Amino acid sequence: MIKIVKADGKAERDFLAQLRQRSGDTDKKVTEIVSAILDDVRSEGDEAVKKYTARFDTSTPEFYEVPRDVIDNAEKECDSELIAAMKRAAENIKDFHNRQVQQSWLTAKDNGVILGQRIRGLHRVGVYVPGGTAALFSSVLMNVIPAKIAGVGEIIMATPPCKDGSANRDILAAAAIAGVDRVFLCGGAQAIGSFAYGTAEIPKVDKIVGPGNIFVATAKRLVYGTVDIDMIAGPSEILIVADETADPKFLAADLMSQAEHDRLASAILVTTCGELAQKTDAELVRQCAQMSRREIIEESIANYGGIIICDSLDDAVEMANELAPEHLEVCVENPMEYIGRFDNAGSVFLGHYAPEPLGDYFAGPNHVLPTSGTARFFSPLSVDAFIKKSSFIYYNENALREVRNDVVLMAENESLTAHANAVKVRFE
Repeated sequence: MIKIVKADGKAERDFLAQLRQRSGDTDKKVTEIVSAILDDVRSEGDEAVKKYTARFDTSTPEFYEVPRDVIDNAEKECDSELIAAMKRAAENIKDFHNRQVQQSWLTAKDNGVILGQRIRGLHRVGVYVPGGTAALFSSVLMNVIPAKIAGVGEIIMATPPCKDGSANRDILAAAAIAGVDRVFLCGGAQAIGSFAYGTAEIPKVDKIVGPGNIFVATAKRLVYGTVDIDMIAGPSEILIVADETADPKFLAADLMSQAEHDRLASAILVTTCGELAQKTDAELVRQCAQMSRREIIEESIANYGGIIICDSLDDAVEMANELAPEHLEVCVENPMEYIGRFDNAGSVFLGHYAPEPLGDYFAGPNHVLPTSGTARFFSPLSVDAFIKKSSFIYYNENALREVRNDVVLMAENESLTAHANAVKVRFE
């Protein structure tokens, strides 16, 4: 079912080169379509948003803005055990992200100089929540809770209506648990446009976060600069580094857990054990037959999955750092020995009993992660994503007098005489 490659310096390079092709440039036709939608939303506002909602989602949404009492009552309409699990997950997410909070600071020097940094939450954030083949209520918790901890003033959520025009009750319940302020039933590029430009009913936001399909991702890319965004997310991916102590049943299950996201998802196992590779392949065939999204898993693994057999764990670590995966599982005998060696990964799962879905839903670290190798320079979504910083400077006359010659010298050597003058004029 899955390609097995014996690393020899070339075979694995060819395989990885093929893998990278899935992250090509956005289709020009998609960009044209999204640009037209964004232009309509910018000029026509709510009318355009509702027009595209009727075209792409449903002609009769139950609401445009979901009433507050409907949001608050959603918990009662959902499975009680699911609500309890959501609340436990929310507590874990809060606990983890509370540890990320930064403080404003001030320092006063003996010569009267005062320097400092002020940190505060963004004024308003827009959270997009998909409602297509998988209604991702977990993404509500992961995106909203860090924003609340950061002190964001208002959180607006957009999510597509269900085909019958109703709001997904699980998504609304998660919104109530996480503390969303307002919810609108609209999806796709038109929702992103409404966040970026504002309409009569949907207020303009400072930042847009949340996953979506290629139209949503393209819209976020096009409005970046008008507003901030979290990241341009590509297809999901998992890389598992395993030695002979790993269980092939576990490995196959974990590979499929990402492959079921998307036909473009990537699931790769790097191991030092040829026998483990063969057994994992057999387990993939056996377990996949029982999965509800079997066709997606099979296509994903056939096109972008693989098992690479390498000579040593040192080689596996090097390969992982080169790929910089979104999710990295370390299924080896002593995983804690390796934690300091993996420099490029969105989130690292250590040991045989830390499967990737634990991070998707419950453990606490954020599941909004850099993809397509961008973990080399991007970080997971965090409280830091929802704050802004301002520095401040106070100098008294004597303090400025002490440094005036240095400032003037530097300004004049950059040929910025007005800069120099702004200092000199104070001492004439």
